[in-house]
Amino acid sequence: MNRMAGKVVLITGAARGQGRSHAVHLADEGADIIAFDICADIASNEYALATREDLDETKNLVEKAGRRCVVGEVDVRDRVALEGGLRQAVADLGGLHAVVANAGICPLGREVGVEGFVDAFDVDFVGVVNTVHVALPHLSEGASIVVTGSVAGLVPQTGINGMEALQGPGGDGYGLAKKLLSAYTSSLAMTLGPMSIRLNTIHPTNVDTDMLQSAPMYRTFRPDLENPTREDALETFPFMQLMPTPWVDAADISHAVVYLASDESRFVTGQQLRVDAGAGMKIGL
Repeated sequence: MNRMAGKVVLITGAARGQGRSHAVHLADEGADIIAFDICADIASNEYALATREDLDETKNLVEKAGRRCVVGEVDVRDRVALEGGLRQAVADLGGLHAVVANAGICPLGREVGVEGFVDAFDVDFVGVVNTVHVALPHLSEGASIVVTGSVAGLVPQTGINGMEALQGPGGDGYGLAKKLLSAYTSSLAMTLGPMSIRLNTIHPTNVDTDMLQSAPMYRTFRPDLENPTREDALETFPFMQLMPTPWVDAADISHAVVYLASDESRFVTGQQLRVDAGAGMKIGL
């Protein structure tokens, strides 16, 4: 406990899923939280995104842990809004010590068209860049930035083991965004190192969130069926991992986030950390 005592952490995509899990785990370790989420759907993305009610529940859970929480309905694609919202939140909480750039979407299916590519890339890459860049003026020595990547961004666009794991333009945009995050974070870590600001990227495999448990993802993993169910997809989800599991839990990622955000990792930077149940090994990374 108290590994994050006295620290303020910005988390994007904080209303549910990995973002909410990170907020709660960091709050349990003593951090105050700035929780941003778009709280609205994006047209090309078939599964529903989080709501304001979801974001309010994240705030409630953080406050139950005895910590302060400032929330904002912010689209990470809008740098001006992101900058203004963060400036006010930092003033309210008295500083900023860590950033978790987590917001992401995965609009799958060939029918999404070019809009799916644009939306996936803009949220998953441009949104991360916007988050990090508006945060930098508020960060100082000892600060930590953690970015959510994906094992899917470490493999060729053609797929994994002959399977097109991410289908259509949205999947292409998602994969490209996650690939570029590796290069972006490695380069920026070089720049920030002399200032003793750390930057690391976590690459999860399948995570048990709304993104994974969705109709388009089920169809991606079971292209042989017209309307596959969760149970149908459960038969093929495990193929991604070396270890016998269909997915990891959001908490498994949160444990790594807490470590990288805390002073325990004060000399860890520029890392591309896979929390993937051996998925990277299985595909030869």
